[in-house]
Amino acid sequence: FSGSVRQRSAPAPGGGPPFATMAGRFDPSKLLQAFASRGAPLAAGGAVLFGGAYAVQNAVYTVDAGHVAIKYHRMSGVGSSTYREGVHFMLPWFERPIVFDVRARPHTMTSLTGSRDLQMVNISLRALCKPDPNKLADIYRNLGPDYDEKVLPSIINEVLKSVVAQYNASQLILQRELVSRMIRQRLVQRANDFNILLDDVAITHLNFSSEYEKAVESKQVAQQQAERARYLVLKAQEEKKRTIIHAEGEQKSAEMIGDAIKQNPGFVELRRIAVAKDISQSLSRSNNRMVLSSDSLLLNLAGGGGQDLDGGDAKGKRR
Repeated sequence: FSGSVRQRSAPAPGGGPPFATMAGRFDPSKLLQAFASRGAPLAAGGAVLFGGAYAVQNAVYTVDAGHVAIKYHRMSGVGSSTYREGVHFMLPWFERPIVFDVRARPHTMTSLTGSRDLQMVNISLRALCKPDPNKLADIYRNLGPDYDEKVLPSIINEVLKSVVAQYNASQLILQRELVSRMIRQRLVQRANDFNILLDDVAITHLNFSSEYEKAVESKQVAQQQAERARYLVLKAQEEKKRTIIHAEGEQKSAEMIGDAIKQNPGFVELRRIAVAKDISQSLSRSNNRMVLSSDSLLLNLAGGGGQDLDGGDAKGKRR
């Protein structure tokens, strides 16, 4: 009886399909085969999208205003073509852009050097420099992106020492414009050897040692004292000339008065009238009031001069 009865699979809980049937449906080998047949196109599509996004992102670069770019190719090296501001294209992975700032940038350099008269001079120079846009490939190949820090300190120091050594300390102050022009010419020539352009070169600071400044100050004081002594000498000479001229004038005046009295005795009366006028004006402005003799003050003008005085004395004697 037991041999004739067929063995059946136990039903799944809840009335679902038997466990043996479910195990057959979730066979791992069948799942891998189904994924391989359907997932290959999906993977290829994802790879294409990722590659396209990478290519778009790395195939475009932007050059900002005031900048110029060159390209470096993994096969051929640095190219000679330059690219101005804007959007440009490149081959991803094979090419990469190298961007240079071609705007003028200030650089200040201070150098301690000696003048022709062996005075130590501390001079500061300010230069506006930029790279030559047509020589960017040579600059990057020979100097690199920090070309200014490698070249300018050495050539500025060299030019300053060579130019300052040709002038005395006083000439550096009095001929500052000429010194600045010579420094500019030589510095422009030296910078052109490295494909660097200089827009402006100016001396911003120039000073000497404290001992030299004290010596200059003492010299200026001595010169001022000498000028003052020279002025006093000239003043004394002018005073002497003025005294001589005044004495000669007085002598000439006395001679002329004597001649006038000899030729015309009435000249004395005119002088007497002028003196009496001056005395009367002085007395009229005075606050004090005094009673004085008009004859002693030469104010008796009605008597007719010295003859009247003599006549009056004679009458007085007779009385």
